[in-house]
Amino acid sequence: MAKAYVAGTCDTKGAELRYIKGLIEDAGIESCLVDLGTGGGDAGAVDVPAAEVASHHPDGADAVLVGGDRGRAVTAMADAFAHFVRTRGDIGGMIGAGGSGNTALVATGMRALPLGVPKILVSTVASGDVAPYVGPNDIAMVYSVADVAGLNSITREVLGNAAHALAGMMRHNVPAVREDKPAIGLTMFGVTTDCVDQVRALLETDYDCLVFHATGTGGQSMEKLAENGFVQGCIDVTTTEVCDLLMGGVFSAGETRLDALASAGLPYVGSCGALDMVNFGSRETIPEKYRERSIYIHNPQVSLMRTTPEENRAMGEWIGAKLNKFSGPVRFLLPEKGVSLIDAPDMPFHDPAANAALFEALEKTLIVTETRQLLRCPLHINDPEFAAALVAAWRDITGA
Repeated sequence: MAKAYVAGTCDTKGAELRYIKGLIEDAGIESCLVDLGTGGGDAGAVDVPAAEVASHHPDGADAVLVGGDRGRAVTAMADAFAHFVRTRGDIGGMIGAGGSGNTALVATGMRALPLGVPKILVSTVASGDVAPYVGPNDIAMVYSVADVAGLNSITREVLGNAAHALAGMMRHNVPAVREDKPAIGLTMFGVTTDCVDQVRALLETDYDCLVFHATGTGGQSMEKLAENGFVQGCIDVTTTEVCDLLMGGVFSAGETRLDALASAGLPYVGSCGALDMVNFGSRETIPEKYRERSIYIHNPQVSLMRTTPEENRAMGEWIGAKLNKFSGPVRFLLPEKGVSLIDAPDMPFHDPAANAALFEALEKTLIVTETRQLLRCPLHINDPEFAAALVAAWRDITGA
């Protein structure tokens, strides 16, 4: 029978974790308390002791529990916990609570769980940048408000709500929908929404269209699903995460963007969506070296910087080199009249010279073969005809 796994360092957060466990059991859900402590303190009664979790480390329990370096021990325990989680067949949901150390420990195990298994993490760091903990996974982060350091009027409410939320998730199944259509991934940004909406409308009769917001974790999520066989290919309209990787913006998907797609051998149609912009936070967060550049305020929390011809040349070379490694069929389309909503005549990021540098770099770098082709289109990325061209390319390489 599926259980709710309550995980954390029971030697320091025992009262809080047992409070969560009790509420979950009161809701009729069987639970399992897992100790992740590395300090050697008294954990009290637990269902899975820390030594058992530590024994799942590839180098054995001694790699986790021996030595006085707390940071190294926590890192090793996180690794052990992820391996432990993969051996359990009864995890129906998982919850944890604590500070940055507990958050790092529990999140590592949660990331090892399949998509759809309920995951709730109460954390003191949940109001900040949670991307390192969540990554491309469906982990629900709850800000603890007060530190998870004893039960009081604040922590009882926050931890109680989280416990009841997990119980509710486990008691009520998501309604099953019979879906016989193959799934494909699409990437979208606000400035390429028209394009992706039109592509989706043209394909959704035949495909289950999964749209990913190209904010760094969006690209990572799509590639993780491709790597795990959940999608049958991708129409990667919006490759803007490359801008932020190379120029230091806030929406980078990292150096491995496109790697999983390259090795998966799936059909791939791509384009230059939003390669005209690097994303930063509010205006005051823009690095000093960029302050005099062309800046567009998308909203109070997002500032966009127009990419230069030199930067576009670098992106074209980077993307082209990645596409050369693809083992499956590739079509990469170049929208010659603009790559985003604000890259058009009389719009703030209209810069034909920058786009020309991008397109020329792609043409020089990409090794064209029978299965890997680059297509110029005298269209704007949000033109209906460009969406139709993307779909035609998709049908060409899939035969569907």
